[in-house]
Order: sequence, then structure tokens, then C-alpha cells
Amino acid sequence: MGSISNSDTPALATNPRFIFFTDFDGTVTTADSNDYMTDNLGFGRERRVQGNKDVLYGGVHFRDSFQEMMDSIKTPYPECVATLLKNIKLDPGFKEFYSWSRENNVPIVILSGGMQPIIRALLDNLLGEGQWDIQIVSNDVRAREGKTLEQEGGWRIEFHDDSIHGHDKSIEIRKYSSLPNRPTMFYAGDGVSDLSAAKETDLLFAKADKDLVTWCENEKVPFVTFRDWTSITQTVKDIAAGNITVQDAARGRI
Repeated sequence: MGSISNSDTPALATNPRFIFFTDFDGTVTTADSNDYMTDNLGFGRERRVQGNKDVLYGGVHFRDSFQEMMDSIKTPYPECVATLLKNIKLDPGFKEFYSWSRENNVPIVILSGGMQPIIRALLDNLLGEGQWDIQIVSNDVRAREGKTLEQEGGWRIEFHDDSIHGHDKSIEIRKYSSLPNRPTMFYAGDGVSDLSAAKETDLLFAKADKDLVTWCENEKVPFVTFRDWTSITQTVKDIAAGNITVQDAARGRI
């Protein structure tokens, strides 16, 4: 335990009782920015959906499937960002949850399979530049050798780690879960990039009608569904107030 420094666990800086880890794409936002790019600028929806199914049922690793998706997008990176800023919307309940979390010392940590510059640009656009303070742990973007981000086919995804997930979200969560007297931890997600995090926290919120619900049921992982952040906010408020336990809240499909 002594090897874990405060710099490894920044969410503990304010000594919170609760920490909320969350996926970004399709969870904090209503649609997945990487799916949107793949469907509209890359190899298309049909191939993407099949790739997700292959990951969901164990035939392919997420890292390999996601690499193929991103490699199919040749549009210059600034144009990709501009397209997403026009088309990706914030979940209708997230802003209220963010305000409540700030007032009640509940740090939010985004754990994303997406790329940090896109996440930052979207949060600036959706919450206001300089109006948010959220730790982001994610993949990144790099220029391809001999090219620039502004060129056709000039960028590539740079994965966060060497795991089969590209970004193994359990690594970040376990920095906290391994500590004595740790805070209660939540996670919200929707899809195949969340499989590495699904078993790691005290309560999992899985987006209704999405792949993560199917996986949780197949793997017998406790969860509760959500359609937007309004229900997440109410559930976390109830747990924080001591009205219900995390075990009470894990009701599966509701």
C-alpha cells in the first residue's frame, strides 16, 4: 500500500467518501464519438457492430477491434473533432450530477477507451471551457510517422497500455480498491470498452439496452441499468444519505 502515492490516486486529494468512475462515450454523451466517426467517416456501421459483437462474445480483443475502427478513418484529425463538436450531445442529466458531485465532494474520474484531445474538446463544448474539473485517463492520438494530424490519413490512436483492452480500466480503479478504508466506488458504462472495469467497483451502472448489460447478465455481474444520469444522480444521492446500500441498488434491469 505504501508504494501508492497521492499522485497515483488524485481522486483521494479531498478525502472523499465516494468516487465516481465513468466511461465517456455513449455514457456521459448520448452517442459514442468513436462509433460516430467510424460509421460516418470510416468503414461504416455494419462492420463496426459486428466487431463489437466479436469482442462481446470473446472472439476478438477490444484493442484489435478498436484499432481497425480507428485505422479506417482517414479524415484529418481537426476535421474529425469539428464533426464531433457539431453532432455529439451531453447526456441530459450529467450537468446536474456534475454540479451535485462538486458540492458534495464526489470526484469524477473519466476512464475512456477514446482519445483525450476529443474528450477535452467535447467537455469544453458541452460544459463550457474552463467550467469543468474532471480527471481523464484515456487513450491518446499521435501523428503517423512522416505526417501531421492535419493531413489525410495523418493520425493514429495511441493506446494507454499494452493490454488486450488498449486501456485496461481496472488498473486505475485497483489503485483505489486495494487501499484500506477506501471510499465507496461507482462505475457507469455502456459497452465493450467497459468490460475491464465492470467487476471492479461497489456499484455498476450499465446503460439500458446496450452491450454492457448483455455481458453483465452472461457473466453474472451485479449491476443496475440507467437510461440517463437523472437516475444515477438519485441513486447516488440515496446511497450518500444512507437511505439504501449499494447492494440494494444493484437491481439489474429496471
